[in-house]
Parts: sequence; C-alpha cells; structure tokens
Amino acid sequence: MKHSLTARRNAAMEAMAGYAFILPQVLGFILIVLVPLINVFVFSLHNRNMLFGTNIFIGLDNYARLLTDGLFVQSLKNTLVFSLLLVPINVIAALLMALYLGEAGFGSRYIRAIIFLPVVTSGVAWAIVWKYLLQGGTAGPVNWFLAQLGIAGPNWLNEKGWAMLSVVFNRVLKNLGTNVLIFYGAVMNMPGEVVEAARIDGAHGFSMFRWIKAPLLMPTILMVTIVTVIGSMRVFDTIKLMTDGGPEGSTMVMVYYVYHKAFRTFETGYAAAIATVLFAIVLTLTIAQWVLRKRVTHYEQ
Repeated sequence: MKHSLTARRNAAMEAMAGYAFILPQVLGFILIVLVPLINVFVFSLHNRNMLFGTNIFIGLDNYARLLTDGLFVQSLKNTLVFSLLLVPINVIAALLMALYLGEAGFGSRYIRAIIFLPVVTSGVAWAIVWKYLLQGGTAGPVNWFLAQLGIAGPNWLNEKGWAMLSVVFNRVLKNLGTNVLIFYGAVMNMPGEVVEAARIDGAHGFSMFRWIKAPLLMPTILMVTIVTVIGSMRVFDTIKLMTDGGPEGSTMVMVYYVYHKAFRTFETGYAAAIATVLFAIVLTLTIAQWVLRKRVTHYEQ
C-alpha cells in the first residue's frame, strides 16, 4: 500500500513537472495567437473606424459587403494567381536544385552560398534593389541590358501582367534558398542502400527520380508545399515596396488589401473581416493538403 502511494505521488510529480515545462508555450500561444485571433473575429462584427472613433456592432454586415466589393474580389483573384504561379515554380526549382547539389555537381559549394544569400538579405533592401533594377524605359539596368541585345523591355512594374510576374519572380528568388536547404537535408538523408540498389537494377535519370527519390521525398515535398502556400498568401513587403498594389490593383493581394483598409481608409472592422476570410482560406488549404498526405506519401501510418 505504501509503495503504491509512493508510486502515485512520483507519477503526479512527474506530470506536474511536464505541465510546468509546457506552460510557457501554452500561455504564449493563448496570449500571442489565440486571443488576437478571437479579437480579430470580434472586430469583424463591428463598424470600427479609427479616424472617427466609431465602434458599432453590425453583425455579419462586413462579410455581406465583401460580396459586392469589386476590389476585394480582385484581391482574392490576385492572391490565387500569385500563389498558383509562385508555389509550383518555387517548389520545383528548389527540388531540382537540391537534387543537383545532392549529387555534388559542378560548383555545388558556390551555388549553395549564392542561392542562400537572398534569404539572409533584408526583405526591404531586396525589394528596393529590384524596384531599381526593373525600372521602365532604359533607366533600369535590366531594360538597359535588354536594349543592348536589341530588345525593348516592358515597364515591368507599371504594366498589368508584367507587374505580377515581376513580383512573383522577386519572391521566388528571395525565398528559394530556404526550400533548397530543406530539400537538400531530405536528399542527403535518403537511405543510400535503397538508391544504390535501384541503380544496380538499372534505374537512372527520370526513372530513378519517379520511382525511388520522389516517393522518399514526398513527405518533405508536402511540408514545403504547405509552408510555401502559407507564405504566398501573406506576402506584403514586396507588394508594398515594388508596386503598392498597382497598376490599377493588378497586384493588390488580400494581405495588402487588409493593410489598405485598416491604415489608409481606417476601416479596421472591415479589414478584420478580410483578414478572417484570408485566415479561413489558408486554414482550409492547409487542412486539405494535410488530409491528403497519406495518398502522396510512400508509406502507410
């Protein structure tokens, strides 16, 4: 009986120690993540205006307004286009580069350093430099170089279509190194005996990637895709500094529209409604990708 009481006391003390260790993280999540999320949703149910100091409960009127807001619809389309362009380019390029580096190809040491430089560069500095490089006419270095080849470059940041492509290209270069690093770690941790056995059996080139390396890397590909999708949905600094949402709203993504409504027209309640919708979209996409993970991974749980 005494031994049983001692064992239960020890188990209780171990449990209390475990709760004490996770308590700071739980409190941090509640105070920094959960409470602000709840407040954003509460704000979205009010007509809040920082300029006039109004704060009137209006229920779901802000959400109903979204359906008739042409600029919101355009920002939603722009966000989807931005993600559909950026995510495949980023993930595929990072994977191919990681596979090349994993084979210790020519110049691998220098390539690793070069592709990671944009990651450690300030996002503001990176965007400002590229805004200078992509100036219209022959004022920008990119167009000047094209002119030497007899090509008339477009006004990259002030023409519809080109502005979105320019922003996407900028973000791909900025964040490519992070995904390459993640994929490179996964490539280097692939079981060497499996790859070598496939080589002995005659697997080379694309067949090696399709049937051996891709299934082994699929969990990492899924994780990188989810992270890249989330990152593409919350791009702000590049849009703000390079295009300011233009031309004619062609690069006005949802995060920037939230900023526009909250800090330019001071409609914080309406901005909170947009932010809530964006959160719901990102959460839905993340859950959908996570639920489908067993269909694309090479193993069964």
